[in-house]
Amino acid sequence: MAIQLPLSLQNHDDELALKLLRDYYRKPFGFGHFYTGAAFDTWDSTGTRSQDVNVFTADDLVAVTFLSVRVGPLAAHVLLDERRSDFSEILEMIGPDHDLADEAEEIPRDWPAWELDKELTCLPDVGPTIASKLIARKRPRLVPVYDSVVSKVLGTKKDHWEPIRVALRKEDHALHNRLLRLRKQAGLSDNVSVLRVLDVIAWMEGTHPDSDTVA
Repeated sequence: MAIQLPLSLQNHDDELALKLLRDYYRKPFGFGHFYTGAAFDTWDSTGTRSQDVNVFTADDLVAVTFLSVRVGPLAAHVLLDERRSDFSEILEMIGPDHDLADEAEEIPRDWPAWELDKELTCLPDVGPTIASKLIARKRPRLVPVYDSVVSKVLGTKKDHWEPIRVALRKEDHALHNRLLRLRKQAGLSDNVSVLRVLDVIAWMEGTHPDSDTVA
């Protein structure tokens, strides 16, 4: 199954895609036409994110709120305390963060990231969208954010991760390399992964059908 590219990526003109990225990531965050999701990629109030790659933290729970979801108190207690070590073990099994485009083989059903997704969605009031955003906080280059808007734009409602992997690798990683170029041209930090560049472009198109009017 192939993804359906956002309209702004269906030709070789980068102007609209760049506009969408710059509109989304402009500062200050959270006021008027500014998007709180821009803080998701870099939120690190304790300065320990680089050391906490294999454990869920309170910062992760705050970060997902910037993407308009909330982990409730019962799920938070399980993640941060009761089953903290269990989730840490699965994160360790996934291994270090790396680009999804570097995964040469089809994603197997026993992939540790799938196991993490399954365990997260067993938590109270945690569905696929919240689970994907939590995983994306820990492995932003490897696991794409999933939500109804993005999946509709990309045509990935039934299967999200594998079609994106295939698309990124197609034609000698052409899409992956284009998204890297767009990130650089938009002046974004390396903390914004290729997957987030695609996610933001798709989300902006999905929430602003007439993308030329995004202010």
